[in-house]
Amino acid sequence: MTQPFLPFAKPTIDEPTIAAVGEVLRSGWIASGPKVQAFEKALSDYFGGRIVRTFNSGTATLEVALRIAGVGAGDEVITTPISWVATANVIIEVGATPVFADIDPVTRNIDLDKLEAAITPRTKAVIPVYLSGLPVDMDRLYAIAKKHHLRVIEDAAQALGSTWKDQRIGAFGDMVSFSFQANKNITCSEGGALVLNNADEALLAEKYRFQGVVRSGFDGLEVDVLGGKFNLSDVAAAIGLGQFAHIDAVTAHRKILAKHYFDVFGSDFEAKYGAQLPIPDFENSNWHMFQLVLPERITRAAFMEKMMAKQIGIGYHYPSIHLLALYRQRGFKEGMFPVAEHVGRLIVSLPMFNTMKKEDVERAVEAVKSVLQ
Repeated sequence: MTQPFLPFAKPTIDEPTIAAVGEVLRSGWIASGPKVQAFEKALSDYFGGRIVRTFNSGTATLEVALRIAGVGAGDEVITTPISWVATANVIIEVGATPVFADIDPVTRNIDLDKLEAAITPRTKAVIPVYLSGLPVDMDRLYAIAKKHHLRVIEDAAQALGSTWKDQRIGAFGDMVSFSFQANKNITCSEGGALVLNNADEALLAEKYRFQGVVRSGFDGLEVDVLGGKFNLSDVAAAIGLGQFAHIDAVTAHRKILAKHYFDVFGSDFEAKYGAQLPIPDFENSNWHMFQLVLPERITRAAFMEKMMAKQIGIGYHYPSIHLLALYRQRGFKEGMFPVAEHVGRLIVSLPMFNTMKKEDVERAVEAVKSVLQ
């Protein structure tokens, strides 16, 4: 008997959330309104009272953060090659130059030694990315930023619910960007949030997300910055509010699933099969994804094809950004960031989602071992 397909990710929307969306649709107010305000308040409370503004994507939050930081033509921004391409695209979008630093082979996050070595007089900001929800060494990151007078824009798209030394990611630091895209631990279907430092930054964020418009009185309207159309709708915010009510339970469950992955793979898996497991961090990571780096003897495409034949969904996150055509055209090439190139060629994401069960983990691991055998 053929087993049902096990996806690598699967959003879960409960009935109260579906009902809440229906209420918004019937209310007549489906654009940005009271639900957006309520969602921003819930997020602010979660982050210890810090100011939060929501957007229609995590890409928009990064771009707006760069604009708030005053990043533009002539500036450099350092980031990692292993991320969704949006992390680097927004740097180009604001007119600045993306600079990559290679990754740490264990954490797969940006190597902070290489980040510091890449700093030049033109560097204005850094964008660390917390791959799979695992933060970098935050103490070291902010020490480097302070030493070199840099803004930090944390790409925490995958890290809602993650911590550093018992502090929630987003509850401290500079500007912090989150995503609520469909595959994230908490979704709005599409959306993002930006944690800010003060009221001036919040006002700028509001301008940049809605065409630069500032309203006053009944008919007062002024525009003094070039904004975009990045606002979150009340429909999306209603989904986010319903999802966010379960954030602690979701994070706890995903840690249980990740722990079971390690238990089922066993202590001899890496030596026996030549694949690299993720770092077993159960203190800080929210386990947004569970990722393997495959052995060189198998191509990722072949591995994915064989897993799909066993009804197991596999994702890959991510190919190294600097080897994409847009970035090759800017002078990047093979050999510049060897660790990222190795990981970007062989990394795969195994099934991990909020309603997944331990039996699903066991099935996925059995398939992995069978394919690699």
